[in-house]
Amino acid sequence: MEESITQITEKNAVVREWSLKTQREKGDSLVEGSVANLPEYTTVNVRQNNLEDLVRVWNQWDSDTRGIFTERYGDIAHLITIRVDEQLTQAMVRFWDPAYQCFTFNQEDMTPTIEEYAALLRIDNVQFGKIYVKEPKPLTFRKKLVRLTDMTDAWAEKQIKKKNETVCIPWSSLRESVLSHPDILKRVNLFALAIYGLVIFPRVLGHIEVAVFDFFERLKQGVNPVPTILAETFRSLSTCRRVGKGRFIGCAQLLNVWILSHFWKVERTPFHMFSKTFAPLEAYLKKEWPREVTKQHWVSVFQNLRAEDITWRAPWIRPSVLLYKCGGQDWVPLLGLWGGVGYAPLLVQRQFSSRQFIPATGGLAQFEFAFAGEGYMKRVRDIAKSWNEIHFMELALYADTLTQDYDIWRK
Repeated sequence: MEESITQITEKNAVVREWSLKTQREKGDSLVEGSVANLPEYTTVNVRQNNLEDLVRVWNQWDSDTRGIFTERYGDIAHLITIRVDEQLTQAMVRFWDPAYQCFTFNQEDMTPTIEEYAALLRIDNVQFGKIYVKEPKPLTFRKKLVRLTDMTDAWAEKQIKKKNETVCIPWSSLRESVLSHPDILKRVNLFALAIYGLVIFPRVLGHIEVAVFDFFERLKQGVNPVPTILAETFRSLSTCRRVGKGRFIGCAQLLNVWILSHFWKVERTPFHMFSKTFAPLEAYLKKEWPREVTKQHWVSVFQNLRAEDITWRAPWIRPSVLLYKCGGQDWVPLLGLWGGVGYAPLLVQRQFSSRQFIPATGGLAQFEFAFAGEGYMKRVRDIAKSWNEIHFMELALYADTLTQDYDIWRK
């Protein structure tokens, strides 16, 4: 039996007082005087899967089939037609701060949030605080394959491959079922699985990893996929930044949309942007965005970025509260497919048009871990338990966007 989730909403002033007190008692993510030993330059591989098959399938579907898909899985299908700007993504990685799980552009801190990614994906049939938790002993990969495809055990066994110690299945093995399975719901589900495996969690190019199957099986139970998506985005950014190279295996499409949305200048936000039918990803695809911009140019833009250059609150979101901590943690712990990490939404309150005060960040730098080795499942269970009590802060508008003590702390 699943435990119920308790939601607590606090006044802005109360959270500010708590955050300041916590920061004084526990310190910051990086202890004063310590230096983050990061390479000066980064060279990151942003290679993506070929998505032509998925685009072709989507274009062949009629409006009824697309409607069934969107009702079940939100707007994730739009991700297959979003162009990944490799130069932009490579430049962004250079400004990622693994200790605080945020981008620091010049003096401005920004990070993708659960609320923002949820607004982009528009997945309505989920419980906001119900997260994916890795099972200690999930069903065998073969059984999952048989259940999802209606194929035989022998067929499933034959498709399972091992790539660099990772158990997975080639996309080519599922393509025929997506195209011609007699059950429309099976086709829809397998298409969604392909998007999660090839676009959102593209760890092994051309293949869908066993962990993606485990995660996908839980979606029908109302699990919110966004914390998982953010966890693997943050973990991959941190790995690439610490090493100075590697392949980014988070969802580059969402990351590109997120950052460009914070340069989406709107004189007055049109009313239709806040209607239930407005689709931010669809609107993004209709808008002209810069092309052929070099990595060096983006680096220069980010190095010289000023607060007034940023559209702090993306034009497609207007929340009234912000999830800022879970259980006994001072920030939000996230569980991904292959590891855990934490992030501090209180660090980026301006992204919600709320005044920025000193955030509680103590312990963030030490929190990241992989699902490997002895004892990691206890950490997974502890994080899952902390999500049974989620804390929200009411957002507050002030004439000044920064408190005086924050300005001093930040410098």
